[in-house]
Amino acid sequence: MTESLSESRVSDSRAIAARLAALSHPARIEILKHLSASRCCSCREVVDRLDLAQSTVSQHLKVLVEAGLVRFEADRQRSRYAVDHAALAGVSASLTELVNACCPSR
Repeated sequence: MTESLSESRVSDSRAIAARLAALSHPARIEILKHLSASRCCSCREVVDRLDLAQSTVSQHLKVLVEAGLVRFEADRQRSRYAVDHAALAGVSASLTELVNACCPSR
């Protein structure tokens, strides 16, 4: 059975909402900024940059990875994280589309 257009839109809206929810915490925005300045970073490197506990940074990174905004790669004993630029650009495009749909030019 194929997904209806309405179901597809709801699914897209849920995906956008999940990504926006992941961006709703100031620490996650700071983490994204830090990761964007580097090709990739370990959790320790993010902890050293921000005034947050390692467990807090790990939890925020987990949320960003689950939302698809950050890529995770196991690298021996260290985990490496990098911004998924295409996913973040997709959030921007979706938000622009929403604003244009809700606030048409007059």
